Amino acid sequence: MTTLMKIARQGTVTEEMREIARQEQLPPEKIRDRIARGRIIIVRNQRRAERIKLKAVGEGLTTKVNVNIGTSTTVVNVKMEIEKAKVALKYGTDTIMDLSTGGDLDTIRCTLLKICDVPFGTVPIYQAFIDTAKKKRAGVYMSVDDIFNTIEKHLKDGVDFMTIHAGITLELVKRMRKHRRIAGIVSRGGAILAAWMLYNEEENPLYKDFDYLLELFAEYDATISLGDALRPGSIHDSHDYYHIAELLNVARLVRRAWEKGVQIMVEGPGHVPLNEIAWDVQLEKRLCNGAPYYVLGPLPTDIAMGYDHIASAIGAAIAAMHGADLICYVTPSEHLSLPTPEQVKEGLIAAKIAAHVADIVKLGWRASRADYEVSIARARLRWGDVFKYALDRDRVIKIYTQHGARSGACDMCGELCVYKILEKYLTP
Repeated sequence: MTTLMKIARQGTVTEEMREIARQEQLPPEKIRDRIARGRIIIVRNQRRAERIKLKAVGEGLTTKVNVNIGTSTTVVNVKMEIEKAKVALKYGTDTIMDLSTGGDLDTIRCTLLKICDVPFGTVPIYQAFIDTAKKKRAGVYMSVDDIFNTIEKHLKDGVDFMTIHAGITLELVKRMRKHRRIAGIVSRGGAILAAWMLYNEEENPLYKDFDYLLELFAEYDATISLGDALRPGSIHDSHDYYHIAELLNVARLVRRAWEKGVQIMVEGPGHVPLNEIAWDVQLEKRLCNGAPYYVLGPLPTDIAMGYDHIASAIGAAIAAMHGADLICYVTPSEHLSLPTPEQVKEGLIAAKIAAHVADIVKLGWRASRADYEVSIARARLRWGDVFKYALDRDRVIKIYTQHGARSGACDMCGELCVYKILEKYLTP
């Protein structure tokens, strides 16, 4: 089967590669070469390649941001999830994942796929487990065929990338059962597979039958996102035996995917103390030969409830500065509730700020030029030009005019605006 990675290895520059090169201001040959080596991925299912905005993730590119949406088992409001998708697209998300666990999962997924013109991801193990529980009274009764049939269904629907928890093994789960960590397994997909393995006394099918999984993804040229089933859910679990052991498994799976020409990225933690974030990224890059790194946060503290989007932005900026390629946003409702559309917006903007802050370091002038333009506009009190660069223009204008419409200096300094003083007394 011909995949984008195989085409790149043949030395061919495709129109998709040229489009990414235009977006990223890089030579097309550089994009091609990094795709060939697995260091850049263009996230798209062949079935949707012509209907979505192409996005690439990886080495030397702008840091991308993902938004998670989806129903829960207690809150099933499809209209709200549609609104979340629209909010995410309005405020510039690069990718969207549907994590729905409640309601008609097939209908929800297909509805959101029609709305989303950016790469769209899912976690198919959720549906395999839930559908089995409905039919057979318990999710642990799902068969290996149930798992792979669900994955194939998502691929046929056009899903561009999927979280696949292939690095968690029966040996690791049994070991954890005896030597528990503080927060246990906080990955929902990881917990599902751990329960299945223990109940059935069988190896993780996604690990055992990884070659078959690669065949499925190669057929649609979709992207595997290797899930971190044993990611730390507490900063005190960070980089423990389970965290690192799974990463070692994942590193081996990355190489197997590359052998088959399948695009792949690696998912990362999780809850990680500030001083461990940089070397967490460096470790993934070293073990996985530069494969793109997709991080949830990371959250450098466990006490930021209600403000986890801020804590996450701190961790994400450091992670991205040191080479993380895709940031999964965190909302203010993390650990507390299913997010509202407004909380989706807050989480997304916090993550986009983190991505940009990191890109100033990673990419230099390619990223910082916008900051330069804003600084010039501020110094000349050209508010229209300032607003043009705002991530949330409506909010910026609302705050600027909250004490009444003005021209010239803002209300913070008024007539004592430094630029007015400079213009009056220091301009030659």
